[in-house]
Amino acid sequence: MKASASLMRKRILVAFIALAVVFAALFGRLFYIQVIDGAWLRSKAAEQWYRDLPLKAARGKILDRNGEVLADSRDVFTLYARPNAVKDKSAAAAEISEALGMEYQTILDKLNTNVGEVTIKRKIAANDAYTLRKKNIDGLYYTLDTTRNYPYGGSMSQILGFTNIDNVGQSGLESYYDKYLTGVDGFAYTSTDMAGREIDSSVTRYVPSIPGCNVTLSVDSNIQSFADSAVTAAATEFSAKSASMIVMDVNTGGILAMAKSPSFDLNNPPRNDLDLLNELSRNTMIVDMYEPGSTFKIFTTAAALEAGVVTDNDSFFCAGSRTVDGQRIRCWRSIGHGSQHLADGVKNSCNCVFMDLALRLGTSRFYSALKSFGLGEKTGVDFTGESKGMLMKEGNVKTVDLARIGFGQAVAVTPLQLISGVCSVVNGGTLYKPYLVASVDSYDGVNLATRTPQAVRRTVSESTSKKMREYLVGVVANGGGSKAGVSGYAVGGKTGTAQKYANGSIAQGKYISSFIGFAPANDPKYAVLMIVDEPQGYVYYGSLVAAPYAGNVFAKIFDYTALPPTLLPETEYTIMPDVIGKPTEQAVSELEQMGLHVELVGEGETVTAQTPIPNTKIAVNDTVLLRC
Repeated sequence: MKASASLMRKRILVAFIALAVVFAALFGRLFYIQVIDGAWLRSKAAEQWYRDLPLKAARGKILDRNGEVLADSRDVFTLYARPNAVKDKSAAAAEISEALGMEYQTILDKLNTNVGEVTIKRKIAANDAYTLRKKNIDGLYYTLDTTRNYPYGGSMSQILGFTNIDNVGQSGLESYYDKYLTGVDGFAYTSTDMAGREIDSSVTRYVPSIPGCNVTLSVDSNIQSFADSAVTAAATEFSAKSASMIVMDVNTGGILAMAKSPSFDLNNPPRNDLDLLNELSRNTMIVDMYEPGSTFKIFTTAAALEAGVVTDNDSFFCAGSRTVDGQRIRCWRSIGHGSQHLADGVKNSCNCVFMDLALRLGTSRFYSALKSFGLGEKTGVDFTGESKGMLMKEGNVKTVDLARIGFGQAVAVTPLQLISGVCSVVNGGTLYKPYLVASVDSYDGVNLATRTPQAVRRTVSESTSKKMREYLVGVVANGGGSKAGVSGYAVGGKTGTAQKYANGSIAQGKYISSFIGFAPANDPKYAVLMIVDEPQGYVYYGSLVAAPYAGNVFAKIFDYTALPPTLLPETEYTIMPDVIGKPTEQAVSELEQMGLHVELVGEGETVTAQTPIPNTKIAVNDTVLLRC
């Protein structure tokens, strides 16, 4: 009897333990589901109970310095369908096809898929979306989206850049400042049944989107329009490969305009031709380098003055060439410039003078000066892909290399480097870090960041800067830069004509024509760099190709800013004589005695053509072209 009772107790104990284990397992599983895995399970349940539609945030605006909108967002819509909620799929596909211009079968295939939700089309214009919505088709849903809009179309396309279909910056400032321009997306939540159909009694809950920040540029859209017109006209007139222009605030480094032709409409970029898109959107003024030619002589002169290796009274003699390390290096004027002082050498752009200056400086002092001007290093501009240009390794520079660098060969710069360095030469000696964006503000107007001019280093003294302004004003007043002059204003500058290279040798007939200038000369405010790449025909000198367009932009800036004249108009005119058939030296002498600046094409001893034609009215100090 006792054994039976003992056995019963053991059985009860085992059963109790078994039940305890079962309850412990159930409790543990319940704890795991509700506590450990609860959040994940609740989210999965919510996915079945609710449908969420994204509310895309508007991208921030890009504005010019005056508040003009350069890029903003336009409302568009995205169309979704819940196939289980579409009662008549064929009829719905037909209605959508008619309203949106889509293929009927494509739409029908999407509506026949076995998914809870499908995207029919994105970036639908507001009018089309409203038209379709009026049809009250069951199972269709719309969310507000945005697409980028550029009110100025093809202007500043290389600066602003563009976005992809998801409004993510792909190039230019749209890419560089993407994290500021991008907003925070919102959502709309709606209760649905097991089939994905919206429950009639459900309440839609909204989490609003937050627009991106607004970015204000240093660019002035009015000055930009002047630059746009200039590069378009120059590229057309000379059938050039391209034309580009930078306008900079001399005293801050702020970029007021940056234009290039050819360009493209940012509202309709050629996305179906990626090679073309990459070529047209490439900002060559920042990412590409080129051999500057005579505009580089500004740095050579400033470095020589600063080092004290030359004075106003020093004389130079040009017979048409110099022999350095056994190599004959020609001046651009094959008949030579004869004896001249430094100011004349700058005005005449005599290669021999600048070879002499470079050799006087020596490699170490010259390179130290060039690096001070920012050459051979990135400027630090707020833009992706900047090039640092190219300087030969100092230890590899031979004497003949040094001589060539003196007049702008055997060295490569970016246009932005060039204009930044030149601004330091004429503004009193301060090199500023160039910039495109001046401030960033929240969508509701709270300022988040403002850029102040950033001085990098001193390049030359005030006295050297003043002397350089005098020399460069002489180039425009009485030298090769005359066509950049503006009546009533003192403009300074320097022309450049550089041969291009291909496969390590000179590319015949291919030149880069340029002009860089500043104004007003007594108190510089604006700097303009104009570059024309591969002008066609025998008129390729920077004095004839680039300088006139820079002068035109200066004139428009003076008018736009109501800058009062600083000089009394003293333009004198003469009549262009007929020098065709005359010996080259005789023709040059005759024209120079009339106060005209002469550019020569070819090395013949007789003039075969001239620009302008005989009996044309021409301003004294203007530039003429003789073909020999």
